[in-house]
Amino acid sequence: MKKIQISPSILSADFSQLGKDIKRLEESGADMIHVDVMDGHFVPNLTIGPPVIKSLRKYTKLPFDVHLMIDPVHKYIKAYSDAGADIITFHPEATDNILETINLIKSLGKKVGISLNPDTEINTIEKHLEQIDLVLIMSVYPGFGGQTFIKEVVKKIRDLDKIREDKKLNFKIEIDGGINFETSKVAVNAGVDILVSGTTVFKENDGDLEKNIKILKQI
Repeated sequence: MKKIQISPSILSADFSQLGKDIKRLEESGADMIHVDVMDGHFVPNLTIGPPVIKSLRKYTKLPFDVHLMIDPVHKYIKAYSDAGADIITFHPEATDNILETINLIKSLGKKVGISLNPDTEINTIEKHLEQIDLVLIMSVYPGFGGQTFIKEVVKKIRDLDKIREDKKLNFKIEIDGGINFETSKVAVNAGVDILVSGTTVFKENDGDLEKNIKILKQI
């Protein structure tokens, strides 16, 4: 059985206690910390920027899994790298040149992720799969937490997993959006390696982070 990694989204954390919540996530068995960055332009919400990420960096040694939902993305990548991101994920729609953005992230010594919205096809990024570390499948339309899982993305996960197997590639498949104890099973069975979950990790079982992360890892 493959090892499933959990990347809790701090979008569901207590923003007045972010440092403390991140520390609790590490102590509860999280594998990385998922940071959703939204600009109010590429997606209809506004979240945190580089200064906040930099201030949070001291609270954990876990990798910061930073999902940039900003446009244009290219000119802000160095700022997020300098702030402490370990994995930088961007949307193909937010850059004029996917390869240049991949190479910029690599040049900064960071892992590269590309995110696919529910209606973005795999062929948009297929030629770049051997150059990246991660594909983040969005199972909701990005912008807000607590949305319902879009089951149509399951075929996309299976197709991506098959491409990975056929071409013997090493990228991880991550999923974000409506991930709970039930939808996580569907996602993992389709080929997902990393589960991003906010509401379920922070709210289920009276907010027992350790229990919720443990359940997700055993899916």
